[in-house]
Order: sequence, then C-alpha cells, then structure tokens
Amino acid sequence: NTSRKICGMKIAVAPMPDKDMLAKLSLDPVLQRVAERVIAEHHLPEAAVVMMDAETGRILAYASHVEKGPKRDLAVEATAPAASVFKVITGTSLVEHQAATPEQKECYSGGEQRINASDLVPDPKRDRWCTTVALAMGRSINTVFARLAMNHLKPAELEETAKAFHFKEALPFDVPVQPSSANFPEDQLGFARTAAGFWNTTLSPLHAAWIGTMLARGGEPVRPVLVTDVVDDGKVKWSAAKEPLPQKRVMKTETAHAVIQMMETTVSDGTSYRAFHDGKGRSFLPGVSVASKTGTLTDPQTSRFYTWFAGFAPSKPIQLEAGEGGEAPAQPHKVSFGVLVVNDPKWTIKANVLAREVLRA
Repeated sequence: NTSRKICGMKIAVAPMPDKDMLAKLSLDPVLQRVAERVIAEHHLPEAAVVMMDAETGRILAYASHVEKGPKRDLAVEATAPAASVFKVITGTSLVEHQAATPEQKECYSGGEQRINASDLVPDPKRDRWCTTVALAMGRSINTVFARLAMNHLKPAELEETAKAFHFKEALPFDVPVQPSSANFPEDQLGFARTAAGFWNTTLSPLHAAWIGTMLARGGEPVRPVLVTDVVDDGKVKWSAAKEPLPQKRVMKTETAHAVIQMMETTVSDGTSYRAFHDGKGRSFLPGVSVASKTGTLTDPQTSRFYTWFAGFAPSKPIQLEAGEGGEAPAQPHKVSFGVLVVNDPKWTIKANVLAREVLRA
C-alpha cells in the first residue's frame, strides 16, 4: 500500500487488479510507518502487526514482513503457535464454567519451560510458591493453568470456549483468513499442556487483534474492516458500512471484565513490565493501562523463536484534564493489537517491544 493526499488528508490506498480501480484503506499512515520502521530497523526474520480501532473495527495498522524468502501475508496466516496467548481462552473457560476469579489463590511448583506429569500433582512440600489467577496470567505461570484445566475443565468445555473465540473457523474479513487451530489431546497430560499454551493451537495476528477488540467491547466482537471504499476512475463505486458490524457475543460482560483484570497484570506486574517501564519504573505509556498477554515458544526442530503480544489499550479510563468550559474531554478510542515476531536463536526485540512502539505512536 501507499499513501496519497486526498482533500488535503493523507490516506492509505492499494491498487486493484483493474488499473483504473483503487482501494482506500482504513490504515493510519503514521502508525503503519512506525510498525514498518521498527520491523526494518531490527531486521526481524518474520513479523506482523495488526492494530484495530475497537469501537469501529477499522484496521489502523497492518504490517507483514518476511526478511528472506517468498513474501507472505503473515497477518492472516495462522501457522504460528498460539503459545501462552491461549491462556486467555483457558482463563475465560475457567471463569465461565468454574466461576474462577482473578483473586483466586493457587500454589504451584515447576513448569517454567515444560510441564511434566509430576508438576500436575499437588504437593504441599513442593508447592512453595503461591499466586493469584490474575498474576498467573500476567506472569504466564504454566503449572497453574495446566492444573486448573486438568482438575476443573472437561476437554469439551475448553473446546466450546475455543470455538466461541472463532478457533477452527475463518474470520469474516476483506481478504481470506486462515482459521486458527485448536486440537485437544485425549490424555490428561496432553490436555493440560495444551490448556497452558504448549503446542496444539495456532493463531493469526488478525485473530489476536480481533480477540482484543472483543474483550475491549465487553465480549461482543465486531467485524474487522480494512477497505473503506473502492474508487473507479475517481468515482466511489463501493463503500464499507459507516457503522460497526457487531458479531455474535462470545462471553458474558462479567466474564470479559474478569479476564481483562487478569490480563492487566501482564504489563503492571508480569512478563511485559520491563518492556513497558524504564530502569526507574517509569511507564513508557504514562496513565495508560494495557490489558495484554504474551506468548513465547521455541520450535526445537526449526529453532524459530515465536513471541506474541495481544490485547487492547486503554483498559481503564484515562485521567484527562477538563476543557476551558469545565467539560470532561472525550476518552480516546480503545485500540486492540495482535503482534507476532518470529526470531532466530539470536534476537534483538520481542513482540511486546514492537507493540509498545506502535502504541506509543
């Protein structure tokens, strides 16, 4: 895509097969350039950034990069493992089916890099660390989610939640989207590992951003929109709907609030604290709360290092100064994001830093 000035405003456009036709895109040229610049500066082997306006469903950034080899649209490709982003689906299922709460206390041991059968057996002598379910989400504690799923969820219940999240089916979009996959092994250990984010599930960046939008809207998703108009020889031949197109509700509003509370700990006290704060603990996004989930997984066969950052911001109202007349200023739109970085064993940045830079812009 390129950007052009139309009526004094810079907008993103893309050519269509018919040379006289042009697609106007919903992209924000500034955010698009920032995403592409950060990816290029770090020579990331593969990366994708999808950012959506959660209120309207319009895509604000849509960047896909493959450093070497044939170019692919990674934004709609669901070949990367969902990794610990899948804990969001498991957490949702636990809230809906077992009334789990963010404050619920769980004790654990082991499971940092892998989950063995012994890690799933509660042992007061070994389980020396205790945490809440919210912090287990933010710090991505595998054993907590593996145990909770094995002890409190039936495979059919987790599969039902995954289907509600549109796993195994293509999302409606302006270009074809590869369905994200979710397969649940019949054995207990395999099921527990899958629930914690160890293989058996895949995800596309567009789907990850869609999940963020759905949560930002309290459980009711909206159709993503990239093409706003089709212009033929200077005349608009087709336009997208002006109003957002709601889709079937995925979860109860109360469930969404509980899951969001869990996800907010990722930046405030979890795996992305360092990415979003400087050495003195000052936030790179002052006053902006972020509900997010990281995912990290290495494929031992290919040595590819997958990292994810998915969610939305702001997750809480921002404190804004009143205008001259004393009126309260309007809150900014919430934006959702699905960011994937696929590195080699030697790497420079993960997905959370790439997402941070686009969010700062």
